[in-house]
Amino acid sequence: MRIHFIAIGGAVMHNLAIALKKNGHEVSGSDDEIFEPSLGRLKNYGLLPEQEGWHPEKISAKLDVIILGMHARRNNPELLQAQKLGLKIYSYPEFLYQHSKNKKRVVIGGSHGKTTITAMVMHVLKFYDKNFDYIVGSQIKNFDIMVRLSNNAQLMVFEGDEYLSSPIDRRPKFHWYHPHIALISGIAWDHINVFPTFDNYKKQFSRFVDLTEEGGTLIYNKTDNEVKTIVEKSDKNLKKVPYGLPKYEIKSGITNVFDGKTAITLKVFGRHNLQNLNGAMMICDELGISNSEFYTAIRSFAGAANRLDLVLRKDDFRIFFDFAHAPSKVRATIDAVKEQFVDQPLIVCFELHTFSSLNARFIDQYAESMDKADFACVYFNRHTLEMKKMATLDKDQIRHSFGRTDLYVFDSDIELKQWIKTKTKPSTIVLMMSSGNFNGMNIKVLEKYLFNI
Repeated sequence: MRIHFIAIGGAVMHNLAIALKKNGHEVSGSDDEIFEPSLGRLKNYGLLPEQEGWHPEKISAKLDVIILGMHARRNNPELLQAQKLGLKIYSYPEFLYQHSKNKKRVVIGGSHGKTTITAMVMHVLKFYDKNFDYIVGSQIKNFDIMVRLSNNAQLMVFEGDEYLSSPIDRRPKFHWYHPHIALISGIAWDHINVFPTFDNYKKQFSRFVDLTEEGGTLIYNKTDNEVKTIVEKSDKNLKKVPYGLPKYEIKSGITNVFDGKTAITLKVFGRHNLQNLNGAMMICDELGISNSEFYTAIRSFAGAANRLDLVLRKDDFRIFFDFAHAPSKVRATIDAVKEQFVDQPLIVCFELHTFSSLNARFIDQYAESMDKADFACVYFNRHTLEMKKMATLDKDQIRHSFGRTDLYVFDSDIELKQWIKTKTKPSTIVLMMSSGNFNGMNIKVLEKYLFNI
């Protein structure tokens, strides 16, 4: 097929484009801005547009399919041309569903943890040489790209994102997938720009349950009251499988879980990740992989990219980076690091970057989320606010919303680095959290700045 991507630079979009080209399709695309790592990977596969911007002249009746990304707008000139010509236009979740209609579908949903659970399931399936297709929202070790589509795999694993499908398809992505095995990891209000109330947000997960295939399996985090309520209210004919926190111990900064009396040493840590592990194990059990087989495979799981990544280590000093942006994830990530390194001072730097986190109406949701940090700061980039066409933020309001009078608030990445340096000691743990990049800060070379190397 001849396939054109409008907004090819997105995290999933560029991976889907690569996957389709590797499958032998003729692929092209456009975007008005493309950043790393998408830029380098598209270039490597010969898919990087020659010019940034939108070029309606690329859209012709010779194209079989248009795949439309969320980064585009409804008045995008390429989209308008495609509509004028009557071309078939898919959002990427609709395209993935069409591909998987005759496969067994596993869909992992939730406000937080879904990437890690999806990555854990994929890791175990690959460990046992299972043949499966997949879509996941982060790079995973031993997987070349974040999307795999094939004709012979009878199973497809989806990370079920609740955000909108495309500018012209306003339903959440995970409503497309109709799982045979579904999981909900947790529910905490997010995406205020499209789900204006928490009740509206929760309804998307109730609908996800309703769209699970009749007689399918619904795995859910029983420790999350919102999830538990939605599952218990559902009268859909489903096998309901609860999960919670496994038995575990932490010794010398290392986490073990237990398979009976046998201790399993993990490379990941944190109560939220241990819950994620139990959820992944329930999915694998439904796929015919026993708990003991799961534990054998999960020992070598090192986490998904940007999920509590250990970026730097020098003796006791460590820098972690995490994709955390929702209030519940910020709290869970800080709690995890503090529990793992209980005797070491913890510096936490959190960037407000998403539409929700940069919205003055939403910031109160972060109250007390950073309380366990010994030193805490919040950073925001005024250019990001301009790009998103959002009102500026007041530093005192941010400080008040987080509920810490000693919270530092920065809009300069230079001042942020200077502040980190004043607080850093050889035994310090530094935790950087953002769905952005702190204005392009290279965290990997931060050690040289902190220690004057």
